[in-house]
Amino acid sequence: MIEYLILAAAAFFAGMLNTVAGGGTFLTFPALVFTGVPPVAANATSAVAVFPGYLGGALGFRKEIAAYDRKRLMKIVAFTAIGGLAGSLLLLVSSNEAFSVVVPFLLAAATLAFAFGPRIQAWASRRSLGKPEGALGTLLVSVYGGYFNGGLGIVLLALFSLWGMRDLNAMNGLKNALSFVLSGISVATFAAAGIVAWPQAVLMMVAATVGGYAGAPVARALPASVVRTIVIAVGASMSALFFWRAFA
Repeated sequence: MIEYLILAAAAFFAGMLNTVAGGGTFLTFPALVFTGVPPVAANATSAVAVFPGYLGGALGFRKEIAAYDRKRLMKIVAFTAIGGLAGSLLLLVSSNEAFSVVVPFLLAAATLAFAFGPRIQAWASRRSLGKPEGALGTLLVSVYGGYFNGGLGIVLLALFSLWGMRDLNAMNGLKNALSFVLSGISVATFAAAGIVAWPQAVLMMVAATVGGYAGAPVARALPASVVRTIVIAVGASMSALFFWRAFA
């Protein structure tokens, strides 16, 4: 019972974090590992747990998504699905031991991406080539997202800036749409492979959805700097802990 309470609390606050600023994976994945779920299954279950939030986000930006050029959108979605499937399959062939070694580096990279997200986006904006959306960048980011979801939103926003996008609402709409497609592919792949811990996943999906709804007033009440500091602190702590677990 205590383990399920831990998972529910982690998912609730993860849903809240994702609504406010992102970074929910920093809570859901470690909580699953700490309650005894093997790392690969924990990563798959974490992806399932946060999946509903992407649909809500995409629906919230449906006007911005509908305004995007349909042919370009279909092209991007196709490459996202291919990359997401490749990343998900890569996770399936990873052993728990190998994944345990890789995870600290992924968590650290995601934390750094979150911490320096605005600078990354500004850097990408300055170097925008004004070219149409490219396949390579979309594929690489999607492979990462299919393998490990942490920090995906920040990486996607930086990618969009590199494409020359400037409208933040349009960027967030596209980010949520692609995250939903990518996570849907991942969830289907993980479910078919039988590596999802479903009792934990269902509980966390409900808690994350409630937390996401509760996060809206928090987002309006808390200064963005406070929220970002909390997320970065959690990410750094989890990265350090997983480095210790993997290499101590």
